[in-house]
This record gives sequence, C-alpha cells and structure tokens, in this order.
Amino acid sequence: MSRHFAEKSLVVASHNAGKVREIRELLAPFGIETISAGDLGLPEPEETGDTFEANATLKALAAATASGRPALADDSGLCAAALNGAPGIYSARWAGPQKDFDFAMERLRLGLVEEGTLDTRAWFICGLALAWPDGHVEYFEGRVDGELVWPPRGLKGFGYDPMFVANGQTRTFGEMEPDEKTPLTHRAAAFRQLVDACFKS
Repeated sequence: MSRHFAEKSLVVASHNAGKVREIRELLAPFGIETISAGDLGLPEPEETGDTFEANATLKALAAATASGRPALADDSGLCAAALNGAPGIYSARWAGPQKDFDFAMERLRLGLVEEGTLDTRAWFICGLALAWPDGHVEYFEGRVDGELVWPPRGLKGFGYDPMFVANGQTRTFGEMEPDEKTPLTHRAAAFRQLVDACFKS
C-alpha cells in the first residue's frame, strides 16, 4: 500500500521553470505549498540512471535529503519510434548545456532524415518519484502518444512541445494554452496515479 502524503509542503526537485509551473498547477487543488529546488539553491544531481524511474528517484531522494522535507521529482523525455526510443532519458541532454531545444528538435529531425523514415510516431514519458527524507519513495509513470511534425509550431510550451501533436489533437503542445495542454500530458497521466495513491484519503 502506498504511503499517504500528510505534509503541507514539498520540494519540486527541478530547475526547469516550465516543469515547476506545471507541477505547481497540478498540486494546487490539494493546498500543498511547493518550493523549487532552484529556489532553495539545491544542486542538480548528475542523472546517472538508465531509466526514467532511476533518474526520477535519485533526483527526488537528493532533494529530500538535502532539504529535510518531501520532494517530488520528474524525469521525462520524448521517445521517437524510428530512433528506437531516442532521445528518451537523454532528451534534456540533447539540448546541450545551454538548454537549446531548437537545437535539440533539429537534431531529432536530422536523426529521422538519416534513418530515411516516414515513421513519425513518438511518445512522451513522465516518471514521477515522491521521496521522503527517511528514504521512502513512491514511483508512478505516465505516457502520451502522438506524432512528430516539422517545422515546430507554437511558442507556448517548452522543450519538444512545438514538434509534438498528441493523438486526437490537431495542434502541437506548443500551440496550446497551458491550462488546455496540461490535462493531456504525460505528466498529468503520472499525476493522476500519484494523486490516487498518495493524496486521496
């Protein structure tokens, strides 16, 4: 049985402003105060895991240990079918130290060109780890499927959003307002599992 979250605040173990905003919006209905790892001046741990679960867990544990309060970490990425799931856990690293996602999206496009494929199927994965200072961790994983488009469209999202159209939609995540996009995302799918397991009494 999952551990119930009873505290009034938690650390969002991310320095990505877009992710922090999405997570804050998803937690708002529960009256939980959130503070980002960046606001606390916590260092970003090296992501040495080879799965979304491993990386989310190590980030959550690092933030919980350093802050002395529960921490929620997200490890997410875009997976392209034609590239055997790449960039996957390396999605952020494809953007380089400057977090240049225009460069990352171009790199992804070139990868598809090199494969000579018309297969544009892709999916976003979000792994969510909720860790307590005593080392207990709860983990959940969400996924949203869709296809890649080029050129990128929209300036409202972040990361690879401008080149991803979710199944059943006609606009990219980058073209949607945040309150419209958020319920459709891989992060929201993982959050629904987290809420059912840890936040509902």
